Amino acid sequence: MYPGTWAQQTPDKPALVMAGSGRTLTYRELDERSLRLAHVLQDAGLATGDVVALLSDNRPEAYEVYWAALRSGLYVTAVNHNLSADEVSYIVRDCGAKALVVSPAKADLAAALDVEVGTRLTFEGDYEEALAGASTEPLAEQPHGEDLLYSSGTTGRPKGIKPPLPPIRVDEPGYIYVSVFGALYGFDPDTVYLSPAPVYHAAPLRFGGVIHALGGTLVMMEHFDAEAALRAIQEHRVTHTQMVPTMFVRMLKLPDEVRTSYDVGSLRAVVHAAAPCPVEVKRQMIEWLGPIVHEYYASTEANGATFIDSATWLAHPGSVGTALMGVLHICGEDGTELGPGEVGSVYFERDTLTFRYHNDEERTASTQHPAHPTWTTVGDLGYVDEEGFLYLTDRKAFMIISGGVNIYPQEVEDLFSLHPAVTDIAVLGVPDEEMGERVVAFVQPAPGAEPGDALAAELTAYARERIAHFKVPREFHFRAELPRTPTGKMVKGRLREEYAGGVAQP
Repeated sequence: MYPGTWAQQTPDKPALVMAGSGRTLTYRELDERSLRLAHVLQDAGLATGDVVALLSDNRPEAYEVYWAALRSGLYVTAVNHNLSADEVSYIVRDCGAKALVVSPAKADLAAALDVEVGTRLTFEGDYEEALAGASTEPLAEQPHGEDLLYSSGTTGRPKGIKPPLPPIRVDEPGYIYVSVFGALYGFDPDTVYLSPAPVYHAAPLRFGGVIHALGGTLVMMEHFDAEAALRAIQEHRVTHTQMVPTMFVRMLKLPDEVRTSYDVGSLRAVVHAAAPCPVEVKRQMIEWLGPIVHEYYASTEANGATFIDSATWLAHPGSVGTALMGVLHICGEDGTELGPGEVGSVYFERDTLTFRYHNDEERTASTQHPAHPTWTTVGDLGYVDEEGFLYLTDRKAFMIISGGVNIYPQEVEDLFSLHPAVTDIAVLGVPDEEMGERVVAFVQPAPGAEPGDALAAELTAYARERIAHFKVPREFHFRAELPRTPTGKMVKGRLREEYAGGVAQP
């Protein structure tokens, strides 16, 4: 299904509500406005397989663009609006966008782009003029569109992930995200889904689309704030939400009297993904909310997925579950499949190659298993236990080799996740003449914690009591803020550059 279905059945029902402002978009409005925009794009010459780029903060019109593309056989490229003009220009140019739609808050960024696009529209300006003059006649055909999203760019240039267009119409069943996740989490017309993350990211964008396809209500936050999220859950009687672990940490660090003052009893499922969740953080979330915390492991590439619920996780703490989509394989550097407990690259086996990196066949090939082209990896390391449960250890690009020993920064970062003096932490390896690499930590101190030698000594002692000494950071560098993407991924490349530049040298 798609919004047009619900525009006929429940025209005045909110399809989307902004948590802060209360702005509401009904199913009738979403259907009509996305239809008008689809006509605008077609009249501008966009045809099946072409790309419309979206540069927007969280606001209702973002889904008008999304559904205009999906009902027209177009690709929609939602661009990270926190990037520089050069980086945004690269993405808009690389995806081959023939149209660019921009929110007023990002108009200055759009004006600085060094790229030619045939059609440009800005919300609240010429966008409204274009929609007002557009047809509301049903489209002659509605081939299903798709997203063409770019990786977060935590290591190097963002990669465009281009799946094939679905071989169905937009009003036909079979779209993978609706069929897989709709059933998995019980999404239906009674669902009220809170989306606290940026709409340009894969999971928030896609899950919002799933909610609309199934007739629920999407409550979108303008930006995440821990207490505001709890307020939105109470006010809108939210039934489902998806968050990243850093959001969990911020909610858990709210004063108890604040956190427990909100009624969250309407929640039926709290989903988390996008980044590894420290064991103790997840345990406390389950203790607080009950056995409604669900986790899936996947990627923007959608090459495979695992799933685990609360009860199963409590029996397998730290696991991200068993295979939900694709067949799981753990392989060594030479492609040899490894046994239980052995750490290697995480591959998913599918019937066909499910994605390609846009304009980069070499990168696409690098994801494929040397002997099995339909087994692909996105660079994560992990192992499976005897029962087939997957445990992630870290990104391959982040692994530290010190004195010939593998050290996984994620383990060290998890250790400090709930430390009262730490708001955020990033652990990475830097060159060391003797050991090859040494472990270094960048720390954002919690309010009231004084950065300096005393805090570094406290954190060192804390770690030495809990993990092997060779894993303990040799250096702690304190920063007012660390470079995370809004979806929770640490941009370690920026910290490496800073260190290499001598800024952080002891």
